[in-house]
Amino acid sequence: MAGIRDIEVRCMPDDSLHLPLIHDVLERLKAAPGALLPVLHAIQDCVGYIPDDALPEIAHALNLSVAEVRGVISFYHDFRSAPPARHTLRLCRAESCQSRGAEALAAQLREQLELDDHGTSADGRIALRPVYCLGACACSPALELDGRVHARLTAERLRELVNGCREDAAC
Repeated sequence: MAGIRDIEVRCMPDDSLHLPLIHDVLERLKAAPGALLPVLHAIQDCVGYIPDDALPEIAHALNLSVAEVRGVISFYHDFRSAPPARHTLRLCRAESCQSRGAEALAAQLREQLELDDHGTSADGRIALRPVYCLGACACSPALELDGRVHARLTAERLRELVNGCREDAAC
């Protein structure tokens, strides 16, 4: 009988499976001036993140060091080096939302999800990302969940949204 560790290993993605796609992206974009950002965007658009196995391939194709490629990925907060969470929750932290209770909602999220800002829940379902304006200032506090803005947010409604994501209900 397989142990839990054996099951986990079989379920983990093999980053090397993405190498043919990465080579295709590099072949198409490597000659463009300033190719690194377009290459990274194209890989993330196709794979969902930038796999570690891709870094040496990217560096070699663009005549860069792996450290330079990793530095760009870590500098830009929109690049991911791990598969994304199933749901992304972006809580507005701008002045209007702060004045209407966003900090208390942020504390509630950190406690409910047992993570800090920029974290992902242990089950990989929910990622928390602070954002500094969603353009819903007249209806603050606000958050964006999977691209949909929720305004005039209350602690109770936030709890319902998070629980819905945990249960894989429509968030």
